[in-house]
Amino acid sequence: MNKPFWEKQTLSTTLANAARERPQQEALVISGRRMTYAELWICVQHLAAALHASGIRRGDHVAVCMPNSIEWVMFFYAAASLGAVTVPVNTRFKADEFEYCLKQADVKLLFVIDRFLKIDFIGMLRGFCPAIDQQLPDSKLPQLGTVVVLGNDVPKAAVGFDTFLSTGKNAGALPLADVQPDDVLLMQFTSGTTSYPKGVMLTHDNMLRNAAYIARRFDCRAGDRYFSARPFYHVAGSTLSLLAALTSEACLSSAPTFEPVEVLRVMADEKCTLTSGNDTMFLMLLNHPDFANYQFNLRGGWVSCGPEVSSQLVDRMGMRGLTQAYGLSEASPNVCMSHYTDDLQKRIDGWAHILDDVEVRIVEPESGRDLPPGEPGEILVRGWSVMKGYYKMPEQTAKAIDKDRWLHTGDLGVMDNDGRLRFLTRIKDVFRVGGENVAPAEVEDVLHKHPAIKQAQVIGVPDPRLIEVPAAYVILREGASAAPDEIIAWSKERLANFRVPRYVKIIDSFEHYGMTGSSKVQKNKLRARAIIELGLEAKK
Repeated sequence: MNKPFWEKQTLSTTLANAARERPQQEALVISGRRMTYAELWICVQHLAAALHASGIRRGDHVAVCMPNSIEWVMFFYAAASLGAVTVPVNTRFKADEFEYCLKQADVKLLFVIDRFLKIDFIGMLRGFCPAIDQQLPDSKLPQLGTVVVLGNDVPKAAVGFDTFLSTGKNAGALPLADVQPDDVLLMQFTSGTTSYPKGVMLTHDNMLRNAAYIARRFDCRAGDRYFSARPFYHVAGSTLSLLAALTSEACLSSAPTFEPVEVLRVMADEKCTLTSGNDTMFLMLLNHPDFANYQFNLRGGWVSCGPEVSSQLVDRMGMRGLTQAYGLSEASPNVCMSHYTDDLQKRIDGWAHILDDVEVRIVEPESGRDLPPGEPGEILVRGWSVMKGYYKMPEQTAKAIDKDRWLHTGDLGVMDNDGRLRFLTRIKDVFRVGGENVAPAEVEDVLHKHPAIKQAQVIGVPDPRLIEVPAAYVILREGASAAPDEIIAWSKERLANFRVPRYVKIIDSFEHYGMTGSSKVQKNKLRARAIIELGLEAKK
């Protein structure tokens, strides 16, 4: 009987295997720092011993707030080896969100950088946890007993990272922890319909199996050099980047921020063979004035992009093995991905295969009726990749996962006759023009073909006659010019009337409109600003 491709295991076992089989191979290259699998394994053991000496045990919750770094990875892997649950904190969180995350997750230990991108995290922490300057715990955060700081600003009640790590180096042998593949590995906070984020509980098996399966789909192999700037505090960074490289015994190259010229340089200098990203990220690279100065060794990777951007990645970056991915945090996150050997046009057009042993249905959102191939509806998912639930939110969990264990994604997709799935858009992003539904991605993909447009985002805005109409916010290419009326006229020749933008606003950047850590524009915030900027308040 043939041995199955992947067997349930813990993160610590996976790392130990990689360190044993490829000790001298580079595991990580981040910000110019390099670490082999053997070096990573030793550092993780020391840090795990330090965590154990501080009182962290199986099932405890520990938070990490810092950008992509070797220390982030060490902490995640060390916590996992003890059976502790890592709670990644988004470095874009404001103080209230930071405090909520630590409190809601019952965090016992926090690993935090003192400053990043001019954000003073220690100052932020002092604002809601004043005991950090005297003695922990604070009355507002009674569970938080230890704060470890990477950097020079170490408050009285905290400990510096080097000092903390030294306790592990001197601690002796680490007791074996009874960690199981079905134990929770990560608590991913994700925004939803409630006013506060929800803690998605993902197990070792959820994340490792997801990572191993998708790595095969985009042909990530031992010895590959895989670049991903996806933030580790998102599952696209932890599962589909970090753990995909680990389960393949490849080298992951990353960066603390997505700076286009630095990303181009690193991918070229490190001779990266694979990469990943979304439309926004790739458009920033493809349209950078220095793009032509770099030579790439890319053969593929995974993307979440429309056909126009995907075609450019194949033609201009050599990613002929490009695969399309769709997922969400609650599904660990990947639901489907193309095979790198699939028909190229199918991959460019966004069609992807469901992961092995995962079920997907397309249903009418209102009635729950199953829809036939070719008809768009809500994507429902069931199987091993679905989360355990939202931490301390049973009602929200019950709304997301029905009694038959189907996860209701809130996403719109369509299946073809061969069982492939194509993601269309978030259902909440779809707007109705008269009697017609419009998915922003469909309009954006056409706008990206305009010779003067570098990047486009489309939302629905209020209209007294048609309920809503399309509005497009666009960034023009360097040196290009195009008036809003010209873009609208150009669109009329290529789009059905109800999809043509009624309004076009030319801007320099989406940063001040609201961006996620993975460089996605937050459409709800863009829409709110558009209503004000276009003078539509009275028409709502």
